Amino acid sequence: MTTVIPDSQISRVLVVTAHPDDVDFGAAGTIAHFTAAGLEVVYCICTDGQAGGFEDDVPRSQIPSIRRAEQTEAARRVGVHDVRFLGLVDGELEVNADLVRALTRVIREIRPDRVLTQSPERDWSFIARSHPDHLAAGEAAVRAVYPAARNPYAFPELAEEGLAAWTVREMWLSGHPTTNHVVDVTETFDQKMAALYAHRSQHPEPDKLEPRLREGFGRVAAAAGLPQGHLAEGYFVVETG
Repeated sequence: MTTVIPDSQISRVLVVTAHPDDVDFGAAGTIAHFTAAGLEVVYCICTDGQAGGFEDDVPRSQIPSIRRAEQTEAARRVGVHDVRFLGLVDGELEVNADLVRALTRVIREIRPDRVLTQSPERDWSFIARSHPDHLAAGEAAVRAVYPAARNPYAFPELAEEGLAAWTVREMWLSGHPTTNHVVDVTETFDQKMAALYAHRSQHPEPDKLEPRLREGFGRVAAAAGLPQGHLAEGYFVVETG
């Protein structure tokens, strides 16, 4: 385990994910802890999740608005009230200058102390974590944190708009092959599930969701040495300040 900056020394957290519901599967219990501690949390969702869902009679053209509404409600359930959507296409997310610029813009606007995002490294032991969009969102977020957001000469058009350089102090990578920090989410797991249930369009068998997640996050807690019955979300934390 590594030493992280205490939440008492953090003012703002930016969460960057590829799809609506990614943050809720990976980190909603942690986010509930952050907001309860008084931290300001902002979500930036790269795509509108157009490839998600299970109902064939729902027109694909309606999916983006449905998924945005679901993510906004899910965020509210864990105390987050600022959700930003880049509007890119699910399944087509690429690491390029446009995406890095967009995330650099958000970082300079929000000026977060901590960025929580998806791992840019594939986890071969659990391939579902490593959707190509997840990897792309994580890699672009890392590039935005270092070096773009802190470099006053990167993307000079942002400086011309009045968005000054900003140094993020710490990154938390969710879904990384290696865990060096866990958050005990036993007390916030009900909020996590409430956030996940907000994504109604994504759960054809909602009754099976909680038992599966309790088992998975129970394994994370046990591996970290937490008491039996506890649940934890795991991260690889990197100092970037």
